[in-house]
Amino acid sequence: MLIFKIVSIGMITLFLYLLFKGKKDDIASMLSLGFTLIVFSLIAFQLNEIINFIRDISGKASVDILYLNIVLKILAISFLCSFASEVCKDAGASSIGLKVEFAGKILILGLSIPILKALLEAIIKIL
Repeated sequence: MLIFKIVSIGMITLFLYLLFKGKKDDIASMLSLGFTLIVFSLIAFQLNEIINFIRDISGKASVDILYLNIVLKILAISFLCSFASEVCKDAGASSIGLKVEFAGKILILGLSIPILKALLEAIIKIL
């Protein structure tokens, strides 16, 4: 199973991280970043399968593809900003991580405007 591989690599990386932390912080940060890249490469194909599944279901449910694309973009921004923020915090740059989170929230708000507009129009039609 893929999760056992990720957890095993994570535990090894954690051991090495703790070994270098305090002595060679630059190597510890690189280990954390390397683990991040490994995890992304291992789960990339899973993300593609999930996106294809969601698109298939939305096609069967007659959901407008525009809204689905917006939701997928919002999810991607959320995951990427959260992940980048945690990497920044691990590297000791929590102020940069907070700014990444803030930028992600603003981008998500901007992307959600068409969905909010459609929702309000639907409510107005009902009333």
